[in-house]
Amino acid sequence: MATPMQTPVAPPPLHGTTLVVASMALALATFMNVLDVSIANVSIPALSGDLGVSSNQGTWVITSFAVANAIAVPLTGFLTQRFGAVRLFVSSIVLFVIASWLCGMSTSLGMLIVFRVIQGAVAGPMIPLSQSLLLSSYPKEKTGLALTIWSMTTLVAPVVGPLLGGWITDNISWPWIFYINIPIGLFAAGITWMLYRHRETPRRKVPIDYVGLGLLITWVGALQILLDKGNELDWFNSNQIVILAIVSAIAFCFFLVWELTDAHPVVDLSLFRRRNFWSGTLALSVGYGVFFGNVVLMPLWLQQDMDYTATIAGAVLAPVGLLAILVSPLVGKNIGKHDPRWYATLAFSVFALILWMRSQFTVEADFVTIMIPSLIQGIAMAAFFVPLVTLIFSGLTPDKIPAASGLSNFARIMAGGFGASIYTSMWSNRSAEHHAVLVEHINGTNAVSEAAIKTLTDLGMSNQQALGMVNRLIDQQAATLAVNDLAWLSAILFLALIGLIWLARPIKAAKVSAESAGAH
Repeated sequence: MATPMQTPVAPPPLHGTTLVVASMALALATFMNVLDVSIANVSIPALSGDLGVSSNQGTWVITSFAVANAIAVPLTGFLTQRFGAVRLFVSSIVLFVIASWLCGMSTSLGMLIVFRVIQGAVAGPMIPLSQSLLLSSYPKEKTGLALTIWSMTTLVAPVVGPLLGGWITDNISWPWIFYINIPIGLFAAGITWMLYRHRETPRRKVPIDYVGLGLLITWVGALQILLDKGNELDWFNSNQIVILAIVSAIAFCFFLVWELTDAHPVVDLSLFRRRNFWSGTLALSVGYGVFFGNVVLMPLWLQQDMDYTATIAGAVLAPVGLLAILVSPLVGKNIGKHDPRWYATLAFSVFALILWMRSQFTVEADFVTIMIPSLIQGIAMAAFFVPLVTLIFSGLTPDKIPAASGLSNFARIMAGGFGASIYTSMWSNRSAEHHAVLVEHINGTNAVSEAAIKTLTDLGMSNQQALGMVNRLIDQQAATLAVNDLAWLSAILFLALIGLIWLARPIKAAKVSAESAGAH
């Protein structure tokens, strides 16, 4: 019996030097995209001062990119059908490079925000398509290795971003955090087009779901702005936050109904009918949200309360990539031999362990004490993405891979944004609560506090200066206790996620690679 015409035929895998170069090009594009999410964070003060705006206004440079990127990611499946995976991926890189150049050339905040929105929008398809193209390049038995290469760039970039951004801002100038994308992007686009232009996916014209797209932009945009501005506006005590919440909730409800009933939805929500897809996507998203929340929180604590410079704070967190680089090949090589749920369990267990270690930090913690959990965390990072992506893609046909990758990455990116906003907000609130409790002990009946103030005044300080010094020490203690609280919470969340992983259907070891690839 002849094969049905609608069944996609997967291209043959690449081999040898061609495979190595192709993997490098796809990994560089992914690294550049993910790096751009975090590289601007430490440059906001310099950028804001140069453009003559406040730091609060400068944070829109980050939010505008995140909102546009999150909205564009789930459109990957739809756009791939219209234009083809290779053409869309290369076009996305080229447009990203142009947008990066325009960002660096900006002379006002308004101009920069416009170009950041464009940059985030065109970057949307890059991550999911790099994933699907990489999977199509490897033979079945090496799918785990392909996923390992992809996951390494996705996890290491958020850690490298602040360190690289700080160094560029201190030693060159802030526009170069955008200009650095130009050579990387052009190289990745050129190599990808040379090697993949003959491996284009089938194209077909499908109607554009304007209603679904409009609802998606509305609820995601309103929710991201709510999270970004919530702490500043005192959350639901602000009419603006209440309105944003109502708009987002209503738009989200209409979005769900529309997408589930429309003949050509802009986002294929039917994927959530698959147990492995929804359980894997939920575990990946929540896990990444907790991970990214801590990635944002740790440098803030080190710089604001432990008096670390941006460069030294980055150096403390940088070792996270060492064990990840060493362990990832082992995971990739053996993922097809064992149930991927065991690897994910290992990853979440190690995450819980290192977060418990961070919950024990005190203001006396030295460089090595703070660095050790970061070093161990590399093991968790190596075993985090590969097994979960394997579960998410298990059983999917080639035509579903781009949509599945786009939707799962959309959920992950949104969760990362939520994690950053929620963790910084909770840290601020818990710090204030601990500060209020500690201050109660600074009074005339407390012999220790009185002795400390007397010691400071004996050194030549005025009473006001001595109280200011004591308050600074209380701030440091309160912020550290708040970090401990969030580390405890994070450890508990990772342990709870282990149960979610085991809701997924088991994948027979012999079939792991083939099913996770999907495209084969």
